[in-house]
Amino acid sequence: MKRRDLLKTAAALAAIPLFSTWAGAIHLPEKTNLPNNSEGIKRFGDGRDWFFENRYGMFVHWGLYSIPGWHEQLQWRGRVSRSEYVKLAQQWNPIKFNPEHWLDLMEEAGMKYITLTTKHHDGFCLWDSKQTTFNTINTPFNKDIIGMLSDACHKRSIPLCLYYSIADWNHPNYPNQGRHHELPPQPQDSPDWVKYMEFLKEQVRELCTNYGEIHGFWWDMNVPVYKDPSVNAMIRKLQPKAVINNRGFDEGDFGTPERDYDNAASEAKSFDRLTEACQSVGMESWGYKKDEDYYTDRHLISSIDRYLARDANYLLNVGPTGEGIIPKQAADILKRIGKWKKSVDESFQNVQADSGLLNAPGVLATKREQILYVHLNKVPVGNGIKLKPVNVLPAKATLLNNDNPIDCAVNLCPSDHASQQPYLRLRNLPTGELANTVLIAKLEFDCPLEEIAKNPKQETNIELTK
Repeated sequence: MKRRDLLKTAAALAAIPLFSTWAGAIHLPEKTNLPNNSEGIKRFGDGRDWFFENRYGMFVHWGLYSIPGWHEQLQWRGRVSRSEYVKLAQQWNPIKFNPEHWLDLMEEAGMKYITLTTKHHDGFCLWDSKQTTFNTINTPFNKDIIGMLSDACHKRSIPLCLYYSIADWNHPNYPNQGRHHELPPQPQDSPDWVKYMEFLKEQVRELCTNYGEIHGFWWDMNVPVYKDPSVNAMIRKLQPKAVINNRGFDEGDFGTPERDYDNAASEAKSFDRLTEACQSVGMESWGYKKDEDYYTDRHLISSIDRYLARDANYLLNVGPTGEGIIPKQAADILKRIGKWKKSVDESFQNVQADSGLLNAPGVLATKREQILYVHLNKVPVGNGIKLKPVNVLPAKATLLNNDNPIDCAVNLCPSDHASQQPYLRLRNLPTGELANTVLIAKLEFDCPLEEIAKNPKQETNIELTK
């Protein structure tokens, strides 16, 4: 299949209602444990603790699929035969790839680490793997991409994490059986799980020994649900600072709620284990898509805030083009989110999540000493918010988004006539002017936060304003 033919195929397939066809094949991450845990997640006490300090990272899906620019699972979702798909390797020549440009954008966006797909489901490897010829060295580009990125990350002291797909649509020993995210059985293959695991372990050994210090290993698509703790044990021995996710051969170090699939994780007050949510700026694809639909800034910012405010990490994904360039529209989204995060970042740093403190719909809370940060995470329905059960006026109230003072009052509202209790209200918030972001209020009190919800007041006409 010539490149123009493959592009035509991808364009035609873009009109197919994919979600109705493959909805049953979506792979959801393992169940996330969700009890209330206001004490926070216990740290490792070793080199992996970097993960608690660097909580917002860049995810990058990049590979041969970026050439036709339709979806990272083009081979499977587009029903492209292996014999045709592998021809894309003859076109792999991303001469505009510059890891420094990726890292510049990452830092401008307020991100602290990067995770790159070393091998996605298609089996194409972005490093000089000695286990297969289906890699970036045997292409017109003839360069080790993981090596280039790792050198840039080490120079700038940026943690590098590596994604690796267990499912493999190219390797003859992987047992493709037509399960979710698998090809149908291939007549030219020799399925042998033992041999495939030997191949996988050697590739993991390459990644963990040839590129200096690695800070994370991000497994994906353990379709057979195979358990083998020795694989992660090898990673820990070779790379003691590497955090490992829960999609591999054991439970790993952290959970991975994806996009908006896991409603329980999205709405939980807290987590009982370390969690890193992941989302892409593109609505259809994680890899580059030429005519992608993008999420709104408000949707992405709300998602990021929702996890960071509950002691979780967050990976936001972009898909570079076949030339190695992160698309301008995606880059602009990251930059705009970066401006928001810079303005409100103190509400995520050295704080304790305590979203059970407030009884206010759509609101999350973080706190530090006598400071309460109020996150208007869900779209406000008006320009004011009542913060039950708080009935103490803060000494100072500031909207972090623009550093402006907030109009506050403790008074009785008509809707609370039954209890005759006044509560703290934030009034005249710029919810219209700043509708495409998440507002975060900084409330500084003269008393410990344990005392801001005092015993019920007897006065019914109290009016304290600041």
